[in-house]
Amino acid sequence: MWKIAIIDDDRQVLQGMKHAIPWEELHAEWAGEALNGRDGLDLIRSVCPDILITDIYMPVMNGLDMIECLREEQFNGKIIILSGYSDFEYARQALRLNVSDYLSKPISIPTLKEVLGRVIASLAEEEENRMKQDELQRRLMLYAPFVEKEWIKSAISGTLTGAYLQSESMPAPYRFWQTARHVVVGINIVRDIRVGAFSLSDLNLFRFAVRNIACEVTAERFSAFEYTELHGTHSALLIHPPAEMDERQTESLLKELGVKLIEAAASYLKLTLYVGLGGIKTDWRDIPDSTEEAFRAIEQREPALVAGYALYGSREGGQGHARSSLIRPVKFYQELAGAIKMGQETLANGIIDQFVAQLSDRKEAGPEYLKMLAREIWAILAYSMYEVGIVLDEIFPDSKVHQEWLGITRADQLSEWLKGKVSDICNSRQWRGNGKHRQAVDFMIQYIHENYNEDITLSDLADKVYISRNYLSYIFKNITGESFNSYLTRVRMEKAKELLMEHKMLVYEVAEKVGYQNVPYFSTLFKKYTGLKPTEIVRS
Repeated sequence: MWKIAIIDDDRQVLQGMKHAIPWEELHAEWAGEALNGRDGLDLIRSVCPDILITDIYMPVMNGLDMIECLREEQFNGKIIILSGYSDFEYARQALRLNVSDYLSKPISIPTLKEVLGRVIASLAEEEENRMKQDELQRRLMLYAPFVEKEWIKSAISGTLTGAYLQSESMPAPYRFWQTARHVVVGINIVRDIRVGAFSLSDLNLFRFAVRNIACEVTAERFSAFEYTELHGTHSALLIHPPAEMDERQTESLLKELGVKLIEAAASYLKLTLYVGLGGIKTDWRDIPDSTEEAFRAIEQREPALVAGYALYGSREGGQGHARSSLIRPVKFYQELAGAIKMGQETLANGIIDQFVAQLSDRKEAGPEYLKMLAREIWAILAYSMYEVGIVLDEIFPDSKVHQEWLGITRADQLSEWLKGKVSDICNSRQWRGNGKHRQAVDFMIQYIHENYNEDITLSDLADKVYISRNYLSYIFKNITGESFNSYLTRVRMEKAKELLMEHKMLVYEVAEKVGYQNVPYFSTLFKKYTGLKPTEIVRS
């Protein structure tokens, strides 16, 4: 409720104001009174009213001097001067002190009600804007780690473009990259018989476990590093060797790290890892080259750096290696998966065309390499689609993809096969809203209708249906035609309207009943949605 304090040396004015102000209608309450400016200062410091109504001529301290003291003390409440004198100089001083209104005594009840209503509306608008600003700041703080995580993944996979490649666009914690050295350690979980039998949810748990092991093992040897999951069973460690560490010592520690990763995964998780070491780079924009070198080393599986371990080294890049003309399947995988997740078939086809054009010019892109790419892409698509609630086995229940891979011997055949699969996925009934997407949205709608009075967030629901927040937002709007927040607000406003029309609750009780603790914010939303103030429905 809005708190109103009145300062006036006329006791009759004080009593008259108490009875004249429509407190309940304005959702306001009496905050106190004083007979002079000095006592008024003490009162205001104590109760911090939202609105102050004050006379000018008063004993001990006049109203203008009191207001000036309040402004110096950063009092931000609204001030209304109610004076028996209409003096231009007083009005000028009041304007300088940012007074909301200057009224002359005597004042009629309708005028008083109109002025207070306008001032309270201004307060409600400021409160709403402040809440929006606070919410924006909260969201920025909430999303900051996510933004940094995605930036790191893009920097490692090579999907940063344009302005994002400029040093000033780097998140503050990673600007040390500009003067550091960088090397990527590629990690691939081998899809043996055991891993092949994992459900995608189980595989996700093992990826998380590999992450924990990798970070723990790396922290014992290098102080500066980042870890990111890429696609399917692939992940990467980006390590920044200390400046004082020479190349020979760095390579020795990297080999030791690779061996420890392989041993720990085998011991604790019963998983087989392939580990590849990229070349050391001095320019952070060359990090994607180190990534491709690491995974190409795994792909070619030679040379083995330590006998008896699936640890492989790059033959392409070394310290200071300039930007190369490497085909970047890691970048391709990331961009393709992102396009398909959002149902953007045209964009996906453009990404495929660009990648296949590069393949066509490379001698090493022979039949066996193309078949390997097809298998890898299929595994990545299966994992990526599962993240947004789509299971490829349900779209292609009788698909003979394994036989289809064997028939791919040319780059154009890979392109045709892949575009066909992308089209089938993007136009499937599942993607259009049936299957797991429809089930997830149905659950959300039911949950909203049953819990609209609680603090419901999209992130909470994303955790309940095991779909990432961003994709769940996209799915919800795609199926319902409106955003999650819009739908939630509509449900709350419809219920509030029902409760208000029953005439059994006050406005603030209805607000709390439908999930709003801030009554002015609720009133603003209600009027925006219905065109009426809550009090207008209560009186009808």
